[in-house]
Amino acid sequence: MAAKFLAYLLVVAALSTVAKSDPDPLQDICVANASSGVKVNGFPCKNDADVTQADFFFGGIAKPAVINNTVGSVVTGANVMQIPGLNTLGVSLSRIDYLPGGLNPPHTHPRATEIIFVLEGELDVGFITTANKLYTKSIKKGDVFVFPKGLVHFQKNNGYQPASVIAGFNSQLPGTQAIAATLFASTPAVPDNVLTKAFQISTQEVGQIKSRLAPKKS
Repeated sequence: MAAKFLAYLLVVAALSTVAKSDPDPLQDICVANASSGVKVNGFPCKNDADVTQADFFFGGIAKPAVINNTVGSVVTGANVMQIPGLNTLGVSLSRIDYLPGGLNPPHTHPRATEIIFVLEGELDVGFITTANKLYTKSIKKGDVFVFPKGLVHFQKNNGYQPASVIAGFNSQLPGTQAIAATLFASTPAVPDNVLTKAFQISTQEVGQIKSRLAPKKS
């Protein structure tokens, strides 16, 4: 009986280790000192004497964002960059707003699994596994959907009304790599001959895509 119990504990410990993303904190709080020149896996801790309630608060996802871009969606992050008190806590949120027909283009989060809760509207969502299999579903207000860590995924508002979701992550800073922008708008640029061969398109077509995705100059 004792041996079975020990085996159970070992399995639980192994599963919990696999499921974790950011490492566990080693103190009650470690409010991010973003201005520090010290480079660590996360942010150095602010002096406790300088910590205030404001370090644990953010009101930026209460209202829909103003959307003025070609894809028709805006992501408003509530991660360690907006909430310094999230440093070492391994969680964060985002709000995503979509115009009718708006798309959150295919992208990945290299450091986190994502779970979304639909606040308003209807969306078609999906992710693609490393076996190139697409899992997709239409979801509506009150529904929840999960995107596994690191896999390419998307959300599209196919309704006639605006839509919005709250997204949760098991990382204080999940990171985002938008596939199109990563490949066609990087600095320095990915060589054209790499993109023409990978996508089986012409150099002219590569140039056209790059020009559309180039950052707007202010």
